[in-house]
Formats: sequence, structure tokens, C-alpha cells
Amino acid sequence: MDASPEIVKHLLPSVANLYAQVPAKHPSAAILGRERMGTGTIVDPEGLILTVNYVVMGSETIWVTLTRGRRLKAELVAQDFDIGLALVRVKRQDLPAIEIGSSTEVEVGQEIFVLASTSGEERRVSGGLVTYVGEFDAYWEYSLERALIVSAANPGFGGGPLLTLTGRMIGVTSLNLNELARYALAIPIERYCEHYEEWLRFGAIVHRPRRAWLGLFAHPVEEGVVIAGLVPSGPAERSGLQEGDLIVTVNAEEIATRKAFYAALWRHGPGERLVIEVMRDGSLKRFEAVSGDRAEFYRQGATIDR
Repeated sequence: MDASPEIVKHLLPSVANLYAQVPAKHPSAAILGRERMGTGTIVDPEGLILTVNYVVMGSETIWVTLTRGRRLKAELVAQDFDIGLALVRVKRQDLPAIEIGSSTEVEVGQEIFVLASTSGEERRVSGGLVTYVGEFDAYWEYSLERALIVSAANPGFGGGPLLTLTGRMIGVTSLNLNELARYALAIPIERYCEHYEEWLRFGAIVHRPRRAWLGLFAHPVEEGVVIAGLVPSGPAERSGLQEGDLIVTVNAEEIATRKAFYAALWRHGPGERLVIEVMRDGSLKRFEAVSGDRAEFYRQGATIDR
């Protein structure tokens, strides 16, 4: 079930280590830290490197280390806060770009492998199977219409390539889903390919409707959806919502599942007023929140306004 050593050796130069430094005042620093390590994949010989957004979000400096130890300063080219991908560029040409494949024909049970960096020059590989292809949602107001879950735990920092045994990249490994189990989430490579020109031109996906964002962590329970945490100074915290609140309705829409909560929320855009009813200490309470824009809140150089 392992990829051949020749293929792995051929691909290693296309996998880079990322080191990002984030100002203490940036809104993401409290949760994700000020120093972040990640993996990136060279997707264009002209210096474009694809990774996951949480590694570089809010960074004031980004350093990329290639396999032979060459350390280069990178610039942020594009970010997608909904899908969770980012693109950076180094001033270097003729880099060994990886071959892009397609995840559209991937099936459960297919053999795959993952490459990741664990330090500036060290890379590791992990093999496994595709265990799930389909919808996926997570607690940080995040959902994918189509995700790949694999039994190969990410062997290093997030952002590395998910690959077929022939060495074609079919996804971007985001994170391990459970430290006790060997499962990892990967974002299909199509989420990058289909927006490539828009990313390079605007630095973001501008044609897609903007989603309302509250800045809360939604945890599914038997009774529905409970608020498991709040982003400091985010729209939810500013509205008076608290950790432990059970969400009952959003603008009169009943909320029974996390998927239903996201659907109700994303029918609205940033700046809209949302009426949210929650159960707190056995009583129904009503709050009004002005929805935010996640990309604006976490933009480069943003600071928390308390």
C-alpha cells in the first residue's frame, strides 16, 4: 500500500516547509499562536506554493525552506477563508512543481499517500486509504460540499499534498481529525484549480457570495447545537452570546443540526442583523447580532478592537 521509494524521492523537492510569524495583536494569535509551521506544495515553477490558510493567516513574515535548505522570504498571494487554502510566492524560478491530478474520480478504498514537512529540511510520508468522500462540516463555521478523509494521518505540518500512488496531487492535507485515530482531512485540489486565475488577479474569490460570520465554535449535541467557544471580540461575543448556549433559532429558523445552523447563517451576508434565540440556564433568551466578514476580521494587519 506504500508509494514506491522512487516516486517519493522524485516528489520531495516539490514539498516546502513554511514558517510564519504573526503579530501578537492579530485576532488569530490567541488561538493559533504567533509562530506557525506548515507544509506547502510547489504548484507552479515560477514560485507559487499552495498551503492551508491557518498557517499564514495574519502573518507579517513568511519564510519558505526548500528541501536542500534554501530559505526564501515569501509573499502572500491569495487566501480563501471559506475553503481554507492560501497561496504564497517566492522569488525563484524553475522550481520543481508537482503534477496536479483530479480528485473527482477518487473512490473509497483507493490507496493514497501524504507528504509533509516536520522541520526546515525534514520531510515525512504516510500511506493509507481514502475512507470517505462527501460533505464535511466542522466547529469553526466551516463546511465543504466535498471533502476527502483518509486513513493516513498527516505525518507533519498541515498544508502538504495528498497524492495518488502515481504521484499526482489530488488534495491539500488540512489537519488530523483525531489524535487517537489515523485519519486526516484533505481539501480537494479542484478548490484551488477552479479559482486559480481569480486568485492571481484579486487575491481572493470575489464571484462567490460572501457568508455571514459570527465567530463561534459550534458543537453538535443530542439537543442540537451548543456554543463551545467564542472568538474574542467577534460578532457573537459582542452580541452577548456565551459559551454553553444552545442555539434554538436563527432569524426564526429552527436549528436541529450544525449543518442546518450553517445553512441558516449563510443565507445571509456580512453586515446583516441576525436574531438568535438560545437556551441558557433553562430559559429562552434572544440576542441580536450584526454578522461579520471572516476575511475582513482576519485580514493581514488586523488588530482586535476592544
